[in-house]
This record gives sequence, structure tokens and C-alpha cells, in this order.
Amino acid sequence: MIVTSALIIWKALMCVTGSESPVVVVLSGSMEPGFKRGDILFLHMSKDPIRAGEIVVFNVDGREIPIVHRVIKVHERKDTGEVNVLTKGDNNFGDDRLLYAQGQLWLQRHHIMGRAVGFLPYVGWVTIIMTEKPIIKYILIGALGLLVITSKD
Repeated sequence: MIVTSALIIWKALMCVTGSESPVVVVLSGSMEPGFKRGDILFLHMSKDPIRAGEIVVFNVDGREIPIVHRVIKVHERKDTGEVNVLTKGDNNFGDDRLLYAQGQLWLQRHHIMGRAVGFLPYVGWVTIIMTEKPIIKYILIGALGLLVITSKD
């Protein structure tokens, strides 16, 4: 019941926000001081054009983990109207072209998962700890399983 409810809430958030992943955890310090490692970001994706200065979450071809960085340059192609963006972490020295797929100089709209519209500081540390120290995840799952088995309801 709990898992089903969580799945329904997640799917509803996807529909409302227009983002395939409406909530993400900041995994590195590349956006400090604005966002710190462990902050949770809430995303929204609309049809509005992406502008320089916005913080976006994007996927890069060949990488599983999305990246949270700021748009520093927007390039609109006159012939197609297609908008390409260049990103950079606030705490990084240069732009993100080294992070993009080989030969890729810009991100297209399909790479963008959403724009950051809000955040909760430090709450994502739970996810980071369980990923970096799997034993804690297994202990937690075991404790929850034991709780379910021993409950009288």
C-alpha cells in the first residue's frame, strides 16, 4: 500500500511539473554556495524558453546521473528556431563542454530534465549516505522488514 501510494504521488508530480524527475538530490559541490551537496531540488519543465541564469538539471548521453548547473549561454538557431544552451557549475572554473558527450558543444532541449524552482537544504543526505554506504541501506531495509513481520495489524 505504501509503495503504491508513493508511486502514485511520484507519477502525479511528473504530470504536474512536466519533468521526468520532479525531485533530484545535489550530489557534488559544483553549485556552491547556492546549492550544497545533499540539497533536494524541485524541478518544473514548461514550454517557456530556457534563459541564461536559470538553474537546470540535465542528462548527458552516456551518463546515468543527471547534472545540476546554471545556463550561461543560450544559442537560438535562426533556420530551425531550435534553442541550444551551454551550462556551468557556479563553483567550477570553466563551462561544461568537457562533461558533455564527445564532440557535443551545446545541450538541446531534450537533454534538459527541468528547471530548479525550489529546494530543501540537507534533506538529500539520506539518499547520499545510503548510496555511498550500502550497509546502512541494508540495515534500514532489514529493520523495516522486521517491523512489518512483527506488527500485529
